[in-house]
Amino acid sequence: MPLPPLPESAIVIGAEAETWRDAVRIAGSALESSGAARAGYAEEMIRMIEEHGPYVVIAPGLALAHARPGPDVLRDGLAVVTLSTPVAFGHPHNDPVRVVLALAIRSIEGHLESIAELANVFNDASAIPAIATAPDAAAVIAIMGSE
Repeated sequence: MPLPPLPESAIVIGAEAETWRDAVRIAGSALESSGAARAGYAEEMIRMIEEHGPYVVIAPGLALAHARPGPDVLRDGLAVVTLSTPVAFGHPHNDPVRVVLALAIRSIEGHLESIAELANVFNDASAIPAIATAPDAAAVIAIMGSE
């Protein structure tokens, strides 16, 4: 299964976030802008992190925010947010986070497959810093291989 679509409307470069919750809300808004999720999905992603801890910080500087498939997911989608100032999620090794991905997937099977596909992108150690410093949405799309 390929990665979910990553339209330019789902990419935010150089966002300002005071806290990890703000960063996740920005990513949720990007999913909403792209038509992949409703507004409530951001709060659902935050609730998952509050409940399960900073497990979403999957690599140094990278968080993959997501929640279970549900009524707030309209279609499969991916959002990418780069932060002008990194934020701490509370992860012992991978904080602070400069790149927040948000994943909205309609099915449990698709959810697991998409996470595996994203892991392939980030097997390349240069991908996170490249996205963190990407000048625009087109550069992010090229790095993610979603063109």
